[in-house]
Amino acid sequence: MSDKISRGDFLKKSGLAAAGVMMGGLASAAPTAEQQAKDKKARFAKLGKVNIAWVGLANRGREVMREFEKTGMANIVAMCDVDLKSKGSQESIAAHPKAKVYTDFRKMFDEMGSKFEAVVVETPDFSHFPCVMLALNQGKHVYVEKPMGRTFYECELMIEAAKRNPHLVTQGGNQGHSDANYYQFKAWTEAGIIKNVTHVDAHMNNSRRWHGYDVNIDRFPQAEPIPDGMDWDLWHTTQQFHEFNSKYHPGNWRSWYDFGMGALGDWGAHLIDTIHEFLNLGLPYEITPVKFEGWNTYFFPMSSTINFKFPRRGDMPAMDITWWDGIGNYPPIPEGYGESKMGADVPTIGGQAAAASAVKINPGTIMYSDELIFKRGSHGATTSIIPESKAREMASRLPVVPEPTSNHYENFLLAVMGEEKAHSPFEVFGPLCQVFCLGVMAQRLNEKIIFDRETKRIVNNRFADAMLTNTPPRKGWEEFYKM
Repeated sequence: MSDKISRGDFLKKSGLAAAGVMMGGLASAAPTAEQQAKDKKARFAKLGKVNIAWVGLANRGREVMREFEKTGMANIVAMCDVDLKSKGSQESIAAHPKAKVYTDFRKMFDEMGSKFEAVVVETPDFSHFPCVMLALNQGKHVYVEKPMGRTFYECELMIEAAKRNPHLVTQGGNQGHSDANYYQFKAWTEAGIIKNVTHVDAHMNNSRRWHGYDVNIDRFPQAEPIPDGMDWDLWHTTQQFHEFNSKYHPGNWRSWYDFGMGALGDWGAHLIDTIHEFLNLGLPYEITPVKFEGWNTYFFPMSSTINFKFPRRGDMPAMDITWWDGIGNYPPIPEGYGESKMGADVPTIGGQAAAASAVKINPGTIMYSDELIFKRGSHGATTSIIPESKAREMASRLPVVPEPTSNHYENFLLAVMGEEKAHSPFEVFGPLCQVFCLGVMAQRLNEKIIFDRETKRIVNNRFADAMLTNTPPRKGWEEFYKM
């Protein structure tokens, strides 16, 4: 990513433009937001377009596709979904009538591989892995929705594949990682404002899809008619077959250990992403279930409290993160907390976005250092010092924060073109998602996990250690683990 600041940005930050300072005999003024958008669009237009193959056309897939369309730099030449008759798939197909449409992504690669240079993967969590591995194996740049994968081992294989192909751009779909939060957290860390952090509470307390399911479940849901035109067998990719039920599709797959990553995998990448990267956390050495309500071995608890412990890193002290999800399952709220705001980039698909009226505080983090307490909302929301009186006292010491040069989708496309560096490449995104994989394992087992960060093995529980790799893939899908 370029660190250059345009002349207009410099004037805006320094206040010279507002003062009407004369430069070269002309009064300079900071460009308006409308002019900045127009200039950016013109700059992007000169760069051309990236040819893209798209996997996963409906729901979140369609939402992300709209964001790529807005960049003006995406040329979608091929697209794929196992449920082509769904409303979202039909909208995506109609938006790109020249794109060739497939049900099986493997056939799309075979027939159209020479026509595209990048792949966007917007499928359920468990099926990210084969799509990503095939793309990297065939020399394609990859944008994949968060979380990266459902198992620790699959994330590890994707990280290693990206390392073997350093010329390929990879980007995880935690879009706030290119927004104001990214730039501010980086600047505050480098300036020593954020330092000596010892504890973080990360919380997501909205209703989830599985809330209301029977926690005394003793078998998977019974078979229902498969939607017309859907390839339900192919939907499973590497995962073992389950009879179709509307509690799996569409969207409800996130509720089940066999397919999704629950609230932690869904929102963790939006809440602790900058904390994880800029505090150099890596992987935890201990993951402890603190409290589960409605625990069972099929789907995620009604509420979860999980503690992650991280060791010292250089001159940074040991710290821990406590994850809180579920209605009413809040962390301690410090005095002077005030209002918690969400980033403008929070999606609203299927009623799954956080609503301010639904919770005591919006999803976010509370971060404790030896001197200061910080709060932040989710996605692109920026960090604040609390209480407000302390924030005012610190105001003069806060560094200038650069403006974002691009949003997350633009950043990926610009990185493919060699104009910027990707903000959430697999070397950053992968270990973050492995933290979630370990947390989900602690949820599923309801037991403490002791993790050896050097060997990447679980040393206190043989069942948990085996779960790092999960069950073998279905027949016919083994090849993706050998790429």
